[in-house]
Amino acid sequence: MENSYFAHQSLLIVVSGQAGVGKDSLIQRMKERGCPVHFVVTATDRDPRPGEVHGQDYFFLTTNEFLSMERDGELLEHAIVYGQHKGIPKQQVREAMASGKDAIMRIDVQGAATVRQIAPEAILIFLAASSEEELERRLRGRGGDSAEQLEERIATARKEMERLPEFDYIVVNHDGELDRAVDDVIAIIQAEHCRVEPRVVQL
Repeated sequence: MENSYFAHQSLLIVVSGQAGVGKDSLIQRMKERGCPVHFVVTATDRDPRPGEVHGQDYFFLTTNEFLSMERDGELLEHAIVYGQHKGIPKQQVREAMASGKDAIMRIDVQGAATVRQIAPEAILIFLAASSEEELERRLRGRGGDSAEQLEERIATARKEMERLPEFDYIVVNHDGELDRAVDDVIAIIQAEHCRVEPRVVQL
């Protein structure tokens, strides 16, 4: 039997979910544990902050460069966040997957829906808190929001939870058990690599 029968197929993995569920923490812990995947870097037109590295923290572009990529269809998804453009360049994902690596990105629920339209074979993972009460506690504990802003975030979180059926998997990030959530994500990736009919992502 030829080895090509079991050819490795790189995966595109999206980690999404409501604000406060720990998406950034999960990705950071995966990096700390040396998970052998390409962690997708977001492009932005804002200026670098002290200590930030181009190509590692963000791809820092001019507004014209960003808008040119958007016009050319070279962004997987994009949005304006607090007056700044942010998006995922397709080319880095293509290059990572061509090298045989899985690519994993962290984006919001709306962005995940956009990726699903462009790349239907992407794996969408919804990261969730253990309960709505736990999520509210985390949001309140972050500070910096007025009472009105906090209520808006909670209302948005409820609407985002309604979009759960659009995802392939749900991983619960229990308070104080981040490694358990990481283990679940790794298990999903391993299971997907064992599919008889592999997902083939084309960008």
